[in-house]
Amino acid sequence: MVCTLNNNRVSTVKKALEILGKKNFVFIMHNGSFPSIPEEDTGFGTINSTAGHRFIDYVSGLFDAIQMGPAGKTKSSDSSPYTGTIFSNNPLFIDLKQLTTEKWGKILSVKTFNEIVANNPNKGKNRTSYSYITKKQAQALSEAYANFIALNDKKAMAEFESYKIENDSWLDKDSLYEALAIEHGTDFWPNWKSSVDKNLFNPKSNEEKIEYAKRIEEISKKYKKEIDEYKFIQFILYKQSEETEKYAASKGVKMVADRQVAFSDRDCWAYQSLFLEGWCLGCPPDYFSKDGQAWGFPVINPEKLYNADGSLGEAGILMKNLFKKMFRENPGGVRIDHIVGLIDPWVYKAGKKPMPEQGAGRLYSSPEHPELSKYAIAKIEDLDMSLTSDKEKRVKSLTEEQIKLYGRLIEKIVIAAAKEEGLTKDAIVCEDLGTLTNPVAAVMKQYDLLGMRLTQFTVPTEEDDPYRCKNITERCWAMVGTHDNQPVTLWAKSMVNTHEGYLHVKNLVEDLFAEEPDKDALIVRMTNDVNFLIETKLVELFACKAENIQMFFTDYFQMSQTYNTPGTSGDKNWSLRLPENFEEMTPINLPLLLKKAIIARGSAFANAHKEIIEELDEII
Repeated sequence: MVCTLNNNRVSTVKKALEILGKKNFVFIMHNGSFPSIPEEDTGFGTINSTAGHRFIDYVSGLFDAIQMGPAGKTKSSDSSPYTGTIFSNNPLFIDLKQLTTEKWGKILSVKTFNEIVANNPNKGKNRTSYSYITKKQAQALSEAYANFIALNDKKAMAEFESYKIENDSWLDKDSLYEALAIEHGTDFWPNWKSSVDKNLFNPKSNEEKIEYAKRIEEISKKYKKEIDEYKFIQFILYKQSEETEKYAASKGVKMVADRQVAFSDRDCWAYQSLFLEGWCLGCPPDYFSKDGQAWGFPVINPEKLYNADGSLGEAGILMKNLFKKMFRENPGGVRIDHIVGLIDPWVYKAGKKPMPEQGAGRLYSSPEHPELSKYAIAKIEDLDMSLTSDKEKRVKSLTEEQIKLYGRLIEKIVIAAAKEEGLTKDAIVCEDLGTLTNPVAAVMKQYDLLGMRLTQFTVPTEEDDPYRCKNITERCWAMVGTHDNQPVTLWAKSMVNTHEGYLHVKNLVEDLFAEEPDKDALIVRMTNDVNFLIETKLVELFACKAENIQMFFTDYFQMSQTYNTPGTSGDKNWSLRLPENFEEMTPINLPLLLKKAIIARGSAFANAHKEIIEELDEII
């Protein structure tokens, strides 16, 4: 195992990565998937735990960073991290064990903690127990809050009060929502019976402002304890996450955040005045979905993003504050899920399908649309109206000024936030998988943003496919798969002895074995040998020219279980964890893969680096 090798041998691996032009090697694993030690397994992983820190030790020296999933608070009925809150963090990431120690004044009893561990329905399994721990974690944290207040530690209380003041811009709203969820018996605000409570931060008149302010005061008094408890939970999260970030930094490991395109129910309620009324964010019809994808997420109102003079409007300030918080808390950067949604979003009418026939369109690229035209950056003359297929490419021409307008959110909010927190634009990882509209491609090029190249997505029949090894350029992030894909082990099994597999194999042989005299024999072998196909697919990742490499935990540890199956729900989804004995697992043979990647670059390249190949051979 690479991570258990001595420092000299890890140094050899790092040298090989450098020779291949790799600047960053990042491990991907969402927080809930972190392992536990048996006596601390509550049913959900966290990097803040003993095992979480042990995993940081494991990857240190080899990986530069760990990319986490979205950190927001999720709903009890939905474990997907991609529907979490934009400011509040997930209470499930709190390491309860720490709260039983002297460090936290023993505010959680050992008895409560041990009972949670003992009754974990997935004890000893590498699966989270989402429904179970959501309920038990809340009960444990209520006990911890009560004991914290009773303890009345002056120093700790003062620190808590300072935290509340520093974060009041979002914390007050999020905690008030918690109180109203109790008041109405549901945390889904559209089902609240009171129209006043639904619109507390969306008044339409001065009279409503006065009325709603009184209601906020009323609820704040009635649920003072519950509101303060919510804030205390966020305080614990802040403290534990800060300590973990410092620990990781001491080991040379940075954290990379993940910003989903969605807004949670809590956010929709708190900031509904900033959203475009009657419209939702989704995806247009394509090969995979003939009706399009109706995500149901709200759309930021373009008129609220900027003021007439070009400065940030209320919505723009909200978005910048969000990104500043993320960059500040994650010095490794931020992955932006669905960058298209920030540049050229596809919107559809609430209650309708996301199809052009039912009024859907690109928010900034629909000058002919009766309702969206006022937001259009592209003009009628910029469109190729003759396209009957690939309509996503219909914006045929753009001026420099138009490209700047499409990229305004990226420049004034995302890049500006990164710079203000001491990071460069290369700290922005853009998930741009799938078909890109021309405006998105133009903005990515204009600001030299780093997109993704996912080798598992290669269309083998297209010679110029951007995910194919020979077409992957230096300025990007490359990976075999993400959280939405099968691990490479299952992908390869689905490909062996199939025509599609043959097409993939043919390309791999052409790209990685260009100087081999008997390519046909290689094709025959790889088409039938699943292990050889897996190995070659991983060699492809390191042989490509991409300067930045990401690897999902299922691929690194050669697992044959899928983390997320898009379009499905329930406790089984998003539940896969790294087993508690991960240090005994057999990860990919990185020295072997790097050696073969160097050889795949051609004999001239390999001959120039004979010394490192020999060093890798010693490790293998």
